[in-house]
Amino acid sequence: MAAMGPIRVALACIALVLSAVFPARAAEPIEIFDAHLHYNWEPKPYYQPDEVLALFKKHRITGILATSRHNTKTHALVDAKGEGLWVVPFIRPYRVRPDIQTWFNDPIIFELVQDEFKRGYYRGIGEFHLHGKAAESEWVKKTVDFAVANNLYLHAHSDDEAIEILMRHNPKAQVIWAHTGFGLSTDRVAAMLTKYPKLWGELSYRSGIVDGSGKLTAEWRNMFEKYPDRFLLGSDTWVPERWASYGDIMAGYRAWLAQLPPKIAEQIANGNAKVLFAGPGVTKN
Repeated sequence: MAAMGPIRVALACIALVLSAVFPARAAEPIEIFDAHLHYNWEPKPYYQPDEVLALFKKHRITGILATSRHNTKTHALVDAKGEGLWVVPFIRPYRVRPDIQTWFNDPIIFELVQDEFKRGYYRGIGEFHLHGKAAESEWVKKTVDFAVANNLYLHAHSDDEAIEILMRHNPKAQVIWAHTGFGLSTDRVAAMLTKYPKLWGELSYRSGIVDGSGKLTAEWRNMFEKYPDRFLLGSDTWVPERWASYGDIMAGYRAWLAQLPPKIAEQIANGNAKVLFAGPGVTKN
């Protein structure tokens, strides 16, 4: 091997010194926007607000779609003004858990939605539970029309029949499909995404994305490659156990995101949410 010239030797020495003084940082995990988060207090929160903010920072969560039952706990997340955290609040049409079964026929809930909206910072309504022909009620249609009139998203925990009805109520509706149909076939999911350009799938509890070894399945790889701008990630912290396993949930997402092309992984992890909610930014009171 030819001897190194004096300039090259000097450069090599400088590089060696710099590497010792400034060791390379490990690559940071991909940032995630958590597009399905509940901060319910029943009767008290699993974590206090400062603990929640620390959890987000620890797991590099840079944005959250924030909801709670009841909505005062969403106010707490907005008011906390977490450093580096973008809070996108949605109106939950529930006061107590039993409202899940009745909200769609209750005019009082529609009044709740209208009153909460006056706070001036909400970007959507939901997550709400709605299945089958229950979506045909007049109060659901009023809610959909209110959302369209005010450029709000609807976050629907629904079967495909209810999603179809929501879209029939008002073709301008913008719907985030919580859980993307759970175990619904990818063919049906693809058909829905094709039919409704303003439908996005949120992937908490969605089955079939990875196989038993943690490898991304071919059908979901194809789905993400065909619709890279139509999916969001979420934790769905509806019970304390989901908070306790929050790090594992996010690690699971990052494991299969790493199997996708980086651009698609970034879109699903955080980019699509930024586009939908006109970010990045912070909620202003």
